[in-house]
Amino acid sequence: MEISNQVIEIKTGFENMDINAVHQFLSKESYWAKGIPLETVKTALQNSFCIGLFEDEKQIGFARLVTDYATFGYLADVYVLKEYRGKGLSKMMIKYIMELDFAGSLRRILLATLDAHLLYSQFGFQLPENPERLMEIKRNNLYEDV
Repeated sequence: MEISNQVIEIKTGFENMDINAVHQFLSKESYWAKGIPLETVKTALQNSFCIGLFEDEKQIGFARLVTDYATFGYLADVYVLKEYRGKGLSKMMIKYIMELDFAGSLRRILLATLDAHLLYSQFGFQLPENPERLMEIKRNNLYEDV
């Protein structure tokens, strides 16, 4: 895809991700994983379907789907670097994921977001039909002491 003379490439697979770049964003800039250790990021990515956006060989965006590839997925760690936002790149990543053959057969795909409801609703995400059925264990500030 070309955006304003910039060629943006989609790559998938753990082996194609720039782990240090993803760690940098998640640990320093995200609101959901601030302080996360590099080894934790590496393990999370190894156990997920990963997608990255690249300009030249620089990783500028990322998302991962934690999935069993048959019934369930959890969309996590979606980001685009600040200087690349507003160009439809997040939509491009989510569209790519949602059009994967296996994603179309997942019975449920969940995600958590503070501020991107409008983005995700374009792809069919909505508030849970029965939120009282969902439960969670949430460990706030888990990485602050690491």
